[in-house]
Amino acid sequence: MSDPTYTPPKIWSFDAANGGKFANINRPTAGARFEKTLPRGEHALQLHSMATPNGVKVTVMLEELLEAGYSGAQYDAYPINIGDGDQFGSGFVDINPNSKIPALIDTSNSPETRIFESGSILLYLAEKFEAFIPKDLAGRTECMNWLFWQMGSAPFLGGGFGHFYAYAPEKYQYPIDRYAMEVKRQLDVLDKQLAKNKFIAGDQYTIADMAIWPWYGSLVRNVVYEAAEFLQTHEYTHLVRWANDIAERPAVKRGVKVNRTWGEPEEQVPERHSAADFADKV
Repeated sequence: MSDPTYTPPKIWSFDAANGGKFANINRPTAGARFEKTLPRGEHALQLHSMATPNGVKVTVMLEELLEAGYSGAQYDAYPINIGDGDQFGSGFVDINPNSKIPALIDTSNSPETRIFESGSILLYLAEKFEAFIPKDLAGRTECMNWLFWQMGSAPFLGGGFGHFYAYAPEKYQYPIDRYAMEVKRQLDVLDKQLAKNKFIAGDQYTIADMAIWPWYGSLVRNVVYEAAEFLQTHEYTHLVRWANDIAERPAVKRGVKVNRTWGEPEEQVPERHSAADFADKV
């Protein structure tokens, strides 16, 4: 596995013992691996997720909607433990055939609407409630620019840098250097944008901020990968300012706890059904 003279074979074959944090669940095939019906609560919006950066995007959005007075955004949230392979249950695959969190069902529609991929969920909720997305064409387009920037950029941070720096079974300089360089370039892109703007897409807090903050805000605040020193993230002062400002929002403080099943007890709200679930999570 660590042989520096490795030459790819003519035809790739799957090795179940390829190592790494998620080797126990990774497979080159899609679809359900076992039968499991998902639970369902009383609200129209049913979320099945985990408090990873991608999951936090959606719980922050839902909590921001509720904070802003949109009572129709009440939701039930159930945990999907991706380390245990919950995402391969038949009920979850019915919502998201790609077996990735988060996944949402809107039962207020007939037939019910499934929404998967975090960016799609953010856009769906923004349009459904007409909130956190600019109404003018220029503002909306700038918001979309940065929403899709996150979708295209974050895999280099997570699947690239995060994997080789934090999760790979062995450390290799080349991939770590390659992805560290790209992540620092991305941080510089955000820092320059935030030098001129209060929020990512301008003066308005939007779904672009909600998409980018769980990844890049968490990185510069040393919440993911413990790589802030390695990447010298304190040098990106405008980005750090923005990240800390977002972290202090009441809805964000709640959103990061939903579907979280690790850390201190006060940091965890594994299931969320009402505001009462946060009562003792100060």
